[in-house]
Amino acid sequence: MNNQISTTDTWIQGIALAILAALFALLVIVLGVYQFSHTDPYIESVLALKGNAQQGEAIFQMNCASCHGIYADGMVGPNLHHVSERKSSVGIINQVISGQTPPMPQFQPSPQEMADLLKYLEAL
Repeated sequence: MNNQISTTDTWIQGIALAILAALFALLVIVLGVYQFSHTDPYIESVLALKGNAQQGEAIFQMNCASCHGIYADGMVGPNLHHVSERKSSVGIINQVISGQTPPMPQFQPSPQEMADLLKYLEAL
């Protein structure tokens, strides 16, 4: 009889664990969808604009070249050639505006300036 109770307890624990795992997976999916659907309005406005790579290069030279090099080949900051292969457009925008990677300063260009800079960086 004890063996039968033990088997029943194990079965109930297995079901409870499966339900808990399913609920956790559902929570991760819901949070992912919520995050994806609630993108930052600044980022949405940047991505809606058509950037100009020449303007972006001028912005880069004024604000970024002192650390990333005149040709974006890296100095204090990393080489930015093919950066769009390593980061998404949203990731690049967040990197520029957040200042979360010291010693990179926080920089908040207008949406058009950011679209131009993004176009330039994607062309590298």
